Amino acid sequence: MVQAEGKTFPFVGEEAIRPDFLETFAYEYPQREAEITIETDEWNCVCPFSGLPDFGTLVIRYVPDRLCLELKSLKYYLTSFRQVGIYQEHAANRLLEDLVRAVQPKRMEVTLDYRLRGGIHTVVTVRYPDAGGKA
Repeated sequence: MVQAEGKTFPFVGEEAIRPDFLETFAYEYPQREAEITIETDEWNCVCPFSGLPDFGTLVIRYVPDRLCLELKSLKYYLTSFRQVGIYQEHAANRLLEDLVRAVQPKRMEVTLDYRLRGGIHTVVTVRYPDAGGKA
């Protein structure tokens, strides 16, 4: 929780993130490589340094193996970040870890493109497997 000029901006920790909301369904064409892109400009969480909200665009790209991500469940999962104090770099990695665990894709990339704040524009991209081939 951050205090500024006598005002309090409450936020919660990462324990409030709900990966259990994520659901999948069977990908019926595992022999065919398809890249799926999911994008929303309604991404938000809270800066743990200032307590102020961070807003941006989230892009998820993945190649399914046997499972696809169910979109309504993704919306619920993403909403669980709304009051979470988490650094931008950590948010991207947490998203990737939770999504990979749920979907078990061949490849996945998560990009968070944060709106300009204080003259600084931040874009964080993380990938699975990483460049060294690690999970």
